[in-house]
Amino acid sequence: MTGPRLNAPVRRWLAGAALLALTLCTYAPSLSNGFIWDDDAYVTENDTLPDPSGLSRIWFEFGATPQYYPLVHTTFWLEYRAWGLSPRGYHAVNLLLHALAVLLAWRVMVKLEVPGAWAVAAIFAVHPVHLESVAWVTERKNVLSAVFYLAAALAYLRFAGIGRDSAPGNLSPAVWYALAWLAFLGALLSKTVAGSLPAALLLVVWWKRGRIARGDVIALLPFFVAALSLGAVTLWMEEHRVGATGPEWDLSPVERLLIAGRAVVFYLGKLVWPVDLSFVYPRWRIDASLGWQYLFPLAVASGLAILWWARRVVGRGPLVAALFFGGTLVPALGFFDVYPMRYSFVADHFQYLASLGPIGLGVAAVNRWVTPLGGRGRAMAGASLVLVLLCLSTLSWRRLPVYEDLESLWTATLETNPDAWMASYNLGNLRRRQGREREAIELYRAALSSKPDHSEAHNNLATSLGRQGDLDEAIYHYRRAIHADPDYLLAHVNLARVLELRGFRKEAARHRREAKRIDAWQQQRRFAR
Repeated sequence: MTGPRLNAPVRRWLAGAALLALTLCTYAPSLSNGFIWDDDAYVTENDTLPDPSGLSRIWFEFGATPQYYPLVHTTFWLEYRAWGLSPRGYHAVNLLLHALAVLLAWRVMVKLEVPGAWAVAAIFAVHPVHLESVAWVTERKNVLSAVFYLAAALAYLRFAGIGRDSAPGNLSPAVWYALAWLAFLGALLSKTVAGSLPAALLLVVWWKRGRIARGDVIALLPFFVAALSLGAVTLWMEEHRVGATGPEWDLSPVERLLIAGRAVVFYLGKLVWPVDLSFVYPRWRIDASLGWQYLFPLAVASGLAILWWARRVVGRGPLVAALFFGGTLVPALGFFDVYPMRYSFVADHFQYLASLGPIGLGVAAVNRWVTPLGGRGRAMAGASLVLVLLCLSTLSWRRLPVYEDLESLWTATLETNPDAWMASYNLGNLRRRQGREREAIELYRAALSSKPDHSEAHNNLATSLGRQGDLDEAIYHYRRAIHADPDYLLAHVNLARVLELRGFRKEAARHRREAKRIDAWQQQRRFAR
């Protein structure tokens, strides 16, 4: 005899509770982590948070925050009033938002009738490439935008009558459309990478109906307009506020295509085999004269061509999953200038949402393969899923200490990427603040060996050398800093001081005058803003 079967609502609640428990258990240690890297600009040194009028500045003053993601900074503003600068609270919110995104991803997969929808969400929940989005407070952008993105997708699918339970239910289609629109705006105001949603929804329409009607395009037109408008704001902020301009971004269209092809292959590889993960990956040397570098975009194009040709045999689903993956990654593939391209063309958190495509495709393929095997096949699939989740969860859990503090972050980064100049530079700054000048000097030298034109590294190295009594080499590096950045105010001030100590008063006076000129110019620019 078999026991009574649980009804569908109870099974759904239990499945959701299992996803929630899996997510929280995997990432619970992140609650004891502190702030890292640019968490200072977003939280600890963000002057809009203690400011009672900061909320209006967040929404209406461009430049008040590092990027115009007002919903993200609104959550930080509210949290500051709840628990000040205690990192535990910010990490808890990140974790809860990721858990909510996992639950919504599950319901989207169910809605789209993807085989193994729960398994897709479970793998998404614990995959190590998503650790960066959960354990790094600044990446509130990812988890918050994902919640709104997936909620908008669910509401729009209900409006369009696509997928399981396609009837509009208790709400009219107009209400579902309005909810989708509002949720999509929430996603864009959290991170504009969510602007890929309307294109993704058109892909789903084609997948499920075999064609895209004029009405489908018209319904999504306001979504495209909003995405393009706020995307333009983000690009402007990246260039004029964040600093995504200079020789690192001086790339030809062919070079950008080579970056994009290699990045797609890289991200897919890390999903399949998530080892040797790094906070900062090596920045590839892109050379359009090297034939082997064209293999990456050719492989991507060939894969898409094969899926297009095979759609009549395997269905449109695999092609849609691949296009969703690549399309959602587009803002981070090198076609647009974003600040992280200064030190790397790839980062784990860039594929947070995009990863749902390959994960869904992989799980659906396994389900299709085991279905003809009956009960034995389902048992094998279940055991394999448990093993996969155990491995992925363990890898994420073991990597969590990397994000504990700055010391752990930069040390671990240098272990996986010894040439990461940014890690050497930032760890050098940490050592200098700790009074460990000799170690700081070696780290600054390591940073400069990888990036000789790093003006801040030259300046800080010179300061550490000066503290060690080596004034002549300090003068040399202050001059190198100014050569790399002629308007570097602090380097002029520091060089004038050391020149005065060495008795070069004329040259010292010249640099003091230059420092006053730069300071006046910078103040004028700040006032103009």
